[in-house]
Amino acid sequence: MPKIEVTKDIALEESELEFSFLRASGPGGQNVNKVESAVQLRFDIANSPSLGEAVKRRLERLSGQRCTREGVLVIFAQTHRSQDLNKKTALARLIGLIAEAAEKPKPRIKTRPSLSARKRRVDKKVQRGETKKLRNSPTE
Repeated sequence: MPKIEVTKDIALEESELEFSFLRASGPGGQNVNKVESAVQLRFDIANSPSLGEAVKRRLERLSGQRCTREGVLVIFAQTHRSQDLNKKTALARLIGLIAEAAEKPKPRIKTRPSLSARKRRVDKKVQRGETKKLRNSPTE
């Protein structure tokens, strides 16, 4: 069975992808009324054997509203007048999302401000307070 390479570690089976074709909206003359050029790509993230658990979680988070409650990612493409180009566009978007999800996030390293930086901050606050004090009317 043909595989679609996403990254050097991840390759999807074509059987994991489900394409359906719909009539596109927008310009296109009579062509838009009779040809089903829009593509809806469905990819079941939750049951995909090609992805690891961490990648699945990141992909669900990245896909946002395009992901159903059941964990199915739905990508809709209708930019081109050609069904084949829309299919390629939808597939490219899916590959881009999976590639982005495959990158491990860099762990945050906790840092603390240096002593001199804390001193500068306090000095600036004191200076600002002095400036504001000068704006008050004299009390005498």
